[in-house]
Amino acid sequence: MAAPRILRALATTAAVAGLVLLSSSPASARASVSADVDDFSYASWDATYTVGVDDEGRATMHVTEELVARFPDFDQNRGIVRGLATSYENAGIDTRILSVTDETGADVPYETDTDDGVLYVLTGDDDYVQGLQTYVIEYEMRDVVLAAETGVDEFYWDLLPLDSTQAIESFRADILFDDTLTAALTGASGCYEGYSGSSETCTLEGPTDTADGALFRVESGERAAGDGVTVAIGFDAGTVTQPSARTPNPVTDAAPMFAAVGGLGLTVASWFAVSAVRKRRRTATGIVVAQYDVPDAMPPLLAAAILPGAKAVIPAEIVHLAVRGVLRIEEGAEPERPRLRRLPDGRLPDQLDADAVDNLFLGADDTGVVDIPAASETFAARMGVLQALGKKQAETRGLTVRERARGAVILQWIAIAVAAIGLAVAIWGVATGRVGAIPALVVVAFGAFFVLLASLYAFSKHVMLTAEGARQYEYLQGVREFIRVAEADRLQMLQSYTGAERRQDGSANVIVLYERLLPYAMLFGMEDEWGKVLEHAYTYEQRGPGWIGDGRSPYLSTSLAAFAVSTASASSYTAPSTGSSSSFGGSSGGGFSGGGGGGGFSGGR
Repeated sequence: MAAPRILRALATTAAVAGLVLLSSSPASARASVSADVDDFSYASWDATYTVGVDDEGRATMHVTEELVARFPDFDQNRGIVRGLATSYENAGIDTRILSVTDETGADVPYETDTDDGVLYVLTGDDDYVQGLQTYVIEYEMRDVVLAAETGVDEFYWDLLPLDSTQAIESFRADILFDDTLTAALTGASGCYEGYSGSSETCTLEGPTDTADGALFRVESGERAAGDGVTVAIGFDAGTVTQPSARTPNPVTDAAPMFAAVGGLGLTVASWFAVSAVRKRRRTATGIVVAQYDVPDAMPPLLAAAILPGAKAVIPAEIVHLAVRGVLRIEEGAEPERPRLRRLPDGRLPDQLDADAVDNLFLGADDTGVVDIPAASETFAARMGVLQALGKKQAETRGLTVRERARGAVILQWIAIAVAAIGLAVAIWGVATGRVGAIPALVVVAFGAFFVLLASLYAFSKHVMLTAEGARQYEYLQGVREFIRVAEADRLQMLQSYTGAERRQDGSANVIVLYERLLPYAMLFGMEDEWGKVLEHAYTYEQRGPGWIGDGRSPYLSTSLAAFAVSTASASSYTAPSTGSSSSFGGSSGGGFSGGGGGGGFSGGR
């Protein structure tokens, strides 16, 4: 077991203090610098364990350890550190230090620290000690006898620390049981020695009858560092009352985990509830009819606000203005910087289109030409404002509304209640000393955290379509259906009586119609397919698009794709951060992992 953090500071302080105090002796100073505070041994390790049963029938143990440390003959150590367990088989064992004295009974100064389930006793003060030093540590524990799976009660105890870094020249341990435990002895006992996991046996003497009860003894000569001794002594089943923490309790040990899973499951269900409500609100009649035109009052900026996951919103708006004769898309000085030219006779179908023109041509030259910048946060911010304006107009025009999903809210409140109950039960289990409840507490704590975090989404108001918004959504889905179907089907629709009757401009020019659908194909992510349809139409009429490029080539796909990529990139541009992660440290030209504060040392005192 590693020593606590306080030991690291003490060890470092010891080394520095040794340098200062011994600076007059070069040899001693060198020894202090190179010495390790764990570099000592025990001349002897003797312990007496007195195990009994209290009025509640629970096991108690009083221990006296007499440890004779052999320190080097120079200033290296101020004392020893002894680590004692504070729990055993899922139950706290109420470890209490009664005293620390020397061989004469005089008090030895000490302090304690608890870390990772171990109570550390740090003996000594600021004075160095050398040679043989005796430490008599007296302490008490309880619940040290287990109800074993073999059907008996058992005192199964490690008499030496298995992670010790000091050798022991001689070892002895006496284990004395009171009359109650003596009467319940089964006669089965064992002794094991060696490093952790070793099954090598050793000699356990006893039981020997004494006036105070049955006595067992184990002793040996020299033992290497980490060479442990463990004894196992059996008693009749039910001799000792076990603490409640060792009794399986699904309420504290398992229920909180199920509560965490249940809370998270309900949270996920609340997310699906939000999605289901939003999806349900997109349905007006449930019938989608192919549509081949889009009203002037539905520009791409507005359509994008009611289409989930709309793509290339700004490029689609620019193409919309181009095919309507408001502007022309031209090649710029660089491929990634297309140029827009405002045309004098263009008609702006909607106020959103007018806002788009104002923002696009802000800063245009005298001829009404503006280059789309490759990297401009100002331009990107203006385009972001345009998209936000489209969403705002969707709400203003009664197409969308911000509402909470009632079902999601109810589910999320239930999730919070389930997680909170599980957390309370786990905390109560740990507070009553159930070590087995700790894993459940960890799981439910994480679960409760994520449930609360997810509540931000479940309790938020979400953008949903109104009845009118649902009708417009279905109309746009009809446009998508028209774009999707085969050319023969599209022509048949246009030649029908209802098709001809609904033509807004009375024109039989299919190209004009197809061009006006192109921006919406871009919103659907179908610009490649629709671009090829337009190319066939341009080729048939032996001309090119007059709103983009040189106006002569019928091949639209390449120029449209380059324009869309460049414009989308410019619309979402963010300047790279100029900060530096090496602002702290690394001044010589190369930082390193662990170069910040913290760290420390682990060792003896």
